[in-house]
Amino acid sequence: MKNVKCAKCVKCGKTYEATPNLTNCECGGILDIIYDYDYIKANMTKEKIASRANNMWRYRELLPVEESTPDTPLRVGWSPLYEADRLAKQLGIKKLWIKDDGQNPTASLKDRASAMAVAKAQEAGAKIIACSSTGNAASSLAGNAAAAGLRTFIFVPERAPKGKVAQLMTFGANVVSVQGDYGQTFELSKAAIEKWGWYNRNAAINPYLSEGKKTVSLEIAEQLNWKMPDYLAISVGDGCTIAGVWKGLKDLYAIGFIDKLPRLISAQAEGCHPINRAIATGEDWFPMEENTIADSIAVGVPRNATKALNAIRESNGIVVNVTDEEIMAAQKLLGATCGVFGEPAGVTGAAGLKKLCEQGVIGANDTVVSVVTGNGLKDVANAIKFCGEPMSLPNDMDLLVKEFDKRGLSVE
Repeated sequence: MKNVKCAKCVKCGKTYEATPNLTNCECGGILDIIYDYDYIKANMTKEKIASRANNMWRYRELLPVEESTPDTPLRVGWSPLYEADRLAKQLGIKKLWIKDDGQNPTASLKDRASAMAVAKAQEAGAKIIACSSTGNAASSLAGNAAAAGLRTFIFVPERAPKGKVAQLMTFGANVVSVQGDYGQTFELSKAAIEKWGWYNRNAAINPYLSEGKKTVSLEIAEQLNWKMPDYLAISVGDGCTIAGVWKGLKDLYAIGFIDKLPRLISAQAEGCHPINRAIATGEDWFPMEENTIADSIAVGVPRNATKALNAIRESNGIVVNVTDEEIMAAQKLLGATCGVFGEPAGVTGAAGLKKLCEQGVIGANDTVVSVVTGNGLKDVANAIKFCGEPMSLPNDMDLLVKEFDKRGLSVE
């Protein structure tokens, strides 16, 4: 790859050749892909990007793939960025945009990482890809691999929502529901991958996945005509996504496409926030229980903590924890004001932003992008539980009028 110099350990600094099947450093540290920015600046222009297909592969010069590697089959990326003026006014901030990554093929941001994994697996000549996941990474891998003709083995904790498991089964994945939490699920997948030599899509192991995830921030920059907001809010689980977002922003800054780096807002669930706790206390992270309905970010043992912590600190970021009730209130607020339906984990960034606005941390002159990382149809049970059931009536106009009056509903 002409645009890539090497892979570098974030822990000890050792460098490796950027081969397709990279895993962790021998010291156990996670690797980071290092680019040749001089080469990229000489070969990548905003005009060239604008002429390409509307998917994540439009930023090829900033992605660790061979020139001969084809785009993956599914249309991943270029999700809409909505101006949310009504919600911005309600929150008391100058400007707000909602990036709806639930519009990706399998309905989550993790399609970006899985598309990258499929591309690198094909470069490595692999026929089978495997991973552990709380749900979205699993379904995204299963869908993207199926479209490319690759087999998958997926390990999910037993609490994974039925909607996500249904996706896996429909995509033809070999699914193992592990009787335990995400940590136990990860360990079993790791052992199976080592035993059978499958291509590893686990975010804590494969350094290319955050490179796929970073395309969400590349898109945001382009969709805002390369003018960056003051803050970017995102849900955080194992840390791969926020690390990828920051990597993409730093890449753009290094090649001169943007002249400002936004501060990151790391939003985690109150019931599971080991990364935010480490930032708040200044201590090392340590495991937490996984007590939240936001299953996609219920990661008590974050596997990408080092990269995530570095991203938050480098950006002078803000950490905020939100309760399940605050998460579900944000889900309804986004739906009612923006028409965007996000799953609980997907709207945790918005819930965190709302809380920071109420606390006066984010103010009237601030501009913010909030990323919705997954679609609400992934978990309808919790949405119905929070919003309630619809009115149920026979075909009787008099009863309809009485019910409207009872509920104080305006009909004009």
